[in-house]
Amino acid sequence: MKLYSYFRSSASYRVRIALNLKGLDYEQIAIHLVKNGGEQLSDAYKALNPEALVPALVDQYEGESLLLTQSMAIIEYLDAIYPSTPLLPANEALRAEVRAFALSITCEIHPLNNLRVLKYLTHTLGVTEEQKNAWYRHWCETGLATLEQKVLMHEHAGQYCFGDTPGFADCFLVPQIANAQRFNCDLSTIPTLMQINQRCLQHPAFIRALPANQADAE
Repeated sequence: MKLYSYFRSSASYRVRIALNLKGLDYEQIAIHLVKNGGEQLSDAYKALNPEALVPALVDQYEGESLLLTQSMAIIEYLDAIYPSTPLLPANEALRAEVRAFALSITCEIHPLNNLRVLKYLTHTLGVTEEQKNAWYRHWCETGLATLEQKVLMHEHAGQYCFGDTPGFADCFLVPQIANAQRFNCDLSTIPTLMQINQRCLQHPAFIRALPANQADAE
């Protein structure tokens, strides 16, 4: 199994956590998103992944090489094909709620603040660094505050987002909070999520997945 990844990519970070929670062995291949104009834009990488994004996962499925992109699809695949240590709950209604939590990050927060969007804001639209950071903080703080309320309202909340063992939602929460901290977001409105985040960061699977612990970390 090969994971094309960038140490600071929150989407790659999600997949690393999931792989580690499941105890799966994988080889990481670093794709630097900034150096040389962005290695994800190279002809060699685009031949593998035309989206020119990370992560990308290559696995053997039914005797053939399978390429998967998009972190949520990758993690759902891992949970289905490698069912040991399930990340999604068995109850279908709860599975939908857990997916909704993850989708709030992947669809509502992250797309507005991902690297290519921030570069477009500054390089094409000419916004200042201060304006760009204000944009980032607004959408991140707003989205996380909503997720705080979702967790508080949920009867299955526990030591982690949905229960007393780390799972699917936590794979998405921790990288998003790491991004928020990098951009100095105000996280005082999400004390419950911050407690969950701190608990996760004491877990070996999350520690191994930390951006600072990757071979390509700067």
